[in-house]
Amino acid sequence: MAKDFSRTDRVGQQYQREIAMILQREIKDPRVSMVTVSDIEVSRDLAYARVFVTFFNDDDEYIKTALKVLNDAAGFIRSLLGKRVRARIMPELRFVHDPSLNEGIRMSRLVDEAIRRDTQRGGANNEPNTDKQESNGDD
Repeated sequence: MAKDFSRTDRVGQQYQREIAMILQREIKDPRVSMVTVSDIEVSRDLAYARVFVTFFNDDDEYIKTALKVLNDAAGFIRSLLGKRVRARIMPELRFVHDPSLNEGIRMSRLVDEAIRRDTQRGGANNEPNTDKQESNGDD
């Protein structure tokens, strides 16, 4: 039977859960709020990890500041992670913005807007055509 997940995937999932809890409970910096860990990529040797985060606030300056704060606190977060997870190697953490959530919300809004416009236009065009009904009755 083949393995469903590689070791790096399983370790990455564990790190993702723990880092999310650390960010939620331990990081008290007001410049970082409403942050979600959306994904994590761990290198094969488990020495490096890119942590993809999304923010509720999609302001570019806020995101830039929050990423700087997170990357500056990466050593602290790594030490807390080391206390929570038993592993020989704790990865060096690098936080990266993941715009996929905000992009998905934007795309959803565009689709909703297009559907709304189509139904407004279609409402006038979808009325029954009385000319055809009258001409069929005369034949």
